[in-house]
Amino acid sequence: MKRVVIALGGNAILQRGQKGTYEEQMTNVMKTAKQIVDIILDGDYEVVITHGNGPQIGALLLHMDAGQQIHGIPAQPMDVAGAMTQGQIGYMIQQAIRNELKRRGVERPVATIVTQTLVDKNDPAFQNPSKPVGPFYDEETAKKLAREKGWTVIEDSGRGWRRVVPSPDPIGHVETPVIRELVEKGFIVIASGGGGVPVVEEDGMLKGVEAVIDKDLAGEKLAEEVNADIFMILTDVNGAAINYGKPDEKWLGRVTVEELRRYYEEGHFKKGSMGPKVLAAIRFVEWGGERAVIAALDKAVEALEGKTGTQVIKG
Repeated sequence: MKRVVIALGGNAILQRGQKGTYEEQMTNVMKTAKQIVDIILDGDYEVVITHGNGPQIGALLLHMDAGQQIHGIPAQPMDVAGAMTQGQIGYMIQQAIRNELKRRGVERPVATIVTQTLVDKNDPAFQNPSKPVGPFYDEETAKKLAREKGWTVIEDSGRGWRRVVPSPDPIGHVETPVIRELVEKGFIVIASGGGGVPVVEEDGMLKGVEAVIDKDLAGEKLAEEVNADIFMILTDVNGAAINYGKPDEKWLGRVTVEELRRYYEEGHFKKGSMGPKVLAAIRFVEWGGERAVIAALDKAVEALEGKTGTQVIKG
């Protein structure tokens, strides 16, 4: 039986143009659960799932901002918001998978682990916050908040001012032994949601930091930690492409890790979108994984069989 870590993109939870109601999100998650259960039952795989949380944490930060302004309720820090969304999304995914298994007459335990992701307090990202989070503000309000709270704020594409936070590289997950043990015992595990809650270690003690970790890079680290055979990133496109959006655009099917690294270093993949996915795939295969896959969510089963998507293999 092979072990696969599946990194779900935002479209698995919230589709473009939707408002973000619970009903919308749960409907999307139920469709995703069918794909995952197909993989578990038809392909006979051990599955670990991770997911993004961008829209959800964005909405939560808006909720807290409004609550503070209108009702005087103290807003919680970014690391706490990350933990809250791990619980929210994990709850939906584990319930949907459990119900889909039940519909097919299968009893299998499903569990979400609120996961802490260790980062280096000296990571250069802490000196260069770059990830926009939370609501838009006018310039005066943004700069006032920056003075009062020590935030870094930037003007964002003509739409207003936003807070930016660091996006450090993940070192590993604190809860790895728990996750590994559950997988060994046959659990379907959901972990490292939204990249996990970023923490640093000081004198052996853990401390949350206000940052955002890329969920695909954290998912790749999780795949190493559970000794996965395959790491699969599911998104809203059919795979990775070079010369994207140009006349000579070329979608990548089966590609060696050496080829893909060359394309990555040539700058073919955007930092905020496909770039981290490609880097995560490269890291996994270079680590020793059998195969990494980047594919569309609705083609998950075919992609795992190697029939579609970008299939990254050893040279």
